[in-house]
Amino acid sequence: MKFNPAKAIQDLKQFGEFGGVNPSVTDSSTYTFLHGDAMEETFLGHMEGCFLYSRHWNPSNKYLADAIAAMENTESAWITSSGMAAITCALLQLCKSGDHIITSVTTYGGTYAFLKNWLPKYNIEVSFVNITDLDEVKNALQPNTKVIYTESVTNPLLQVSNIPELAKIAHGAGAKLMVDNTFSPMIFSPAMLGADLVVYSMTKFINGKNDCVAGAICGTNEFVNQLSSVNNGTAMLLGPVLDPLRSSNILKNLNTLHIRMKQHSRNAQFLAENLEKDGLNIIYPGLKNHPQHKLHKKLMNEEFGFGGMMAIDLGTLENAYDVMQKMQEAGVGYLAVSLGYFRTLFSCSGHSTSSEIPPEVQKEMGLSEGLVRFSVGLDNDIEDTLEKIRGCL
Repeated sequence: MKFNPAKAIQDLKQFGEFGGVNPSVTDSSTYTFLHGDAMEETFLGHMEGCFLYSRHWNPSNKYLADAIAAMENTESAWITSSGMAAITCALLQLCKSGDHIITSVTTYGGTYAFLKNWLPKYNIEVSFVNITDLDEVKNALQPNTKVIYTESVTNPLLQVSNIPELAKIAHGAGAKLMVDNTFSPMIFSPAMLGADLVVYSMTKFINGKNDCVAGAICGTNEFVNQLSSVNNGTAMLLGPVLDPLRSSNILKNLNTLHIRMKQHSRNAQFLAENLEKDGLNIIYPGLKNHPQHKLHKKLMNEEFGFGGMMAIDLGTLENAYDVMQKMQEAGVGYLAVSLGYFRTLFSCSGHSTSSEIPPEVQKEMGLSEGLVRFSVGLDNDIEDTLEKIRGCL
């Protein structure tokens, strides 16, 4: 029987301070102690359930962390103020000067820029590979490889990572597998498939409202304790803390995620199948001609579908700009970056969210100038949306 992330969240019992059905929002940056030795022990990380300072832990963030950990079936989780904070803090906790990382060349532009431009300043080497070519991944291994980093479904080309096989490769080399699951919460459970760490931009599908920026790191108790150490924890010392009110709002939205992901998936599947029949070049893991369709189906939690992300290759940048403007005017959605919103969002990836990747690398990895990435919304009448898109094409 496959793991059910929605049930794991539902089975949590989280009450407010005075019995409220929603946990209380903690409006405090610091916390009192009845005894001086309790404060010292908390600083040393020995006081379970005690709170020290909101940059370290606060009750609101802890409630959300517990829910995210339940969803991922990991021992623990840590909440950050952005998805990039989750990625950078986790990698910097795992790696030091002289270490090596293997990563997918097809990845979110901000992640690519951090790996390509920032980490080399600290003598951390990064190899970029086609993550779907397991032999290429193996050949990139070095004695100092500490992490294999990938996205469950890559941004923006929607390649599907073979998480179980990547985990075997990583563990065989004494490295960790870290997976960004932002595109596919509940659809994939990376920790159940062998990943050591799972990271999220909760800005996207998990929150679903595009009204805040947030991230999460899911892993073992040991790793989360390392992240939060007052002496050498990257999350503690770099300080990307999320505001408790935002944590509270995300926690409430998390409880509708299973419903939203199913609708995102249904709508994207419908658009992909029908636009493909119209002769368009569609990239969507739910289509049988997708290179990793069978792999996706094998690894997924099936009831949640193939996700809300799809792409249409319109060939040229001019075509992409023209069609996107027409779609916004026709009410299909918004010409905007980001994803996971209740309205459809679309952007030309090579000139927006992947613009940090040099043009020659974009070409090498197969990212067309005219590729339009869609985050399909929660439209009630998806047939009407299809007709609007057809009118713009």
